Amino acid sequence: MSVRQRVIAAALTAGAITTAGVMAAPTAGALPATPNSFISHFHHLQKIDSTVPKNGDVNPYGIFVVRASTGRLRQGSVLISNFNNKGNLQGTGTTIVEISPGGHRTLFARITARSLPGRCPGGVGLTTALEVLRGGFVVVGSTPSKNGMAATAKAGCLIVLNRFGRVVETLSGHGINGPWDSTMVEHGSMADLFVANVLNGTVQAGGKVVHHGTVLRLALQLRGNRPPRWVATTKVGSGFGTATNAAAFVLGPTGLGLGRHGTLYVAQTLTSTIHAIPNAQFRMRTAGTGRLVSAHGALNMPLGLAIAPNGNILTVNGGDGLIVETTPRGHQVGQALLDTTPPTPAGGAGALFGLAVKPGGRGIYFVDDISNTLMLFH
Repeated sequence: MSVRQRVIAAALTAGAITTAGVMAAPTAGALPATPNSFISHFHHLQKIDSTVPKNGDVNPYGIFVVRASTGRLRQGSVLISNFNNKGNLQGTGTTIVEISPGGHRTLFARITARSLPGRCPGGVGLTTALEVLRGGFVVVGSTPSKNGMAATAKAGCLIVLNRFGRVVETLSGHGINGPWDSTMVEHGSMADLFVANVLNGTVQAGGKVVHHGTVLRLALQLRGNRPPRWVATTKVGSGFGTATNAAAFVLGPTGLGLGRHGTLYVAQTLTSTIHAIPNAQFRMRTAGTGRLVSAHGALNMPLGLAIAPNGNILTVNGGDGLIVETTPRGHQVGQALLDTTPPTPAGGAGALFGLAVKPGGRGIYFVDDISNTLMLFH
C-alpha cells in the first residue's frame, strides 16, 4: 500500500477527509445499476497483469487503449503511466508500460530528465494525463517532485514520445502547471488536447484550498511522421479548487472526458462533483467551473473519468472502491464496487485512478493502485 493509500485510509477511518466541508462518507456496498446503465452489463473482475516494470515503479495512474498498431504500439493493448518510483515516492515515476489484453507486459518507455529535449520544470513524474495521437505520438503529463512530497512539486510539462517510445519534444509554459489528467479529440490534421492543471498557487498555499485550477485546450497540428506542432492554447475552464494533500499529492480537477455536443466533463476530486464545460472545442474564453452536473451521492473524491458508449459519465472514487455512472443530466444511475481492500469500512480507499472503456464497449479497464495491477471489469 502506498503512502497515499495509507493516509487516505487513516483519514477516512478517522473522519478527517472532507469535501467542501461535508464528510466524504464511506460507502458500505454497491447499489445495483439501473437496467439501462452501461455498467449493469458487467459482473466480473479480471486481473490482466501487474503494472510494475523491472525498475520497480509503482502507483499506476494514466491509462490509454491503443487504437492502431504502429512501431511498438499494438492495437488493443493498454498503455499505463506510473507516478511513483520503486521507493514509493510520489511524482518520481518515469515509466510507461504496455500490456496486451492477454496479459503480456512490456516496457514502452523509461523517461529520464536527461533524455528530455526541451523544458520540463522539475523533471519527470508521470501523471494520469496520457494520450496517443495519430501517427503513434504518445503525450504524457509530468508533475514532478524532488522528494515525493507536494511541497517540492514543480510545474512540469507534457512529454511527447514517438511510436518507439523515444522522447521527441516537450510542451511547457503557456499555462501548463501541474498537468494532472487529459483527454483529446482529432479532427482533420488537428488535435484538441484538453489538460487539467492543479499547481497554480497550490504549493504556495501549503495545504489550504485555492481556486486556481484550470482546464486548457491545446491545439496541435498533426504532421505525419513529424512530432505534433503546438499551435495555440485556450483556457476553457478555471476557478477549480485545488490543495496539496499528503495522501493524494494534490487534489483538484482530475478526470476529463469529451461527451456529446462538444461538452467536456470534469471530475473535481476536492468537492466530489462533476462539472460540464459546454462547447469546449470551440469556445474562446473560460467557462469558469462550468455547469454543476452531479454532487456527492455515490461520488466520493472522483479521480479518473471516461465517457461510456451510451454517453454517460463513468468515474472512479479515490475515497472508496466504487465506479459510478452518471447521466449528462446528473442522475447517478449505477455504481459497482471494484475494490474492497481493507482496512477502512469503505474498502478500496486510494485504489482507483485511471480507467478506459474496452474497444467495442466490452468492459472497462482500470488500474488498481493498491495491488499495482491492470484490471478488467466485464
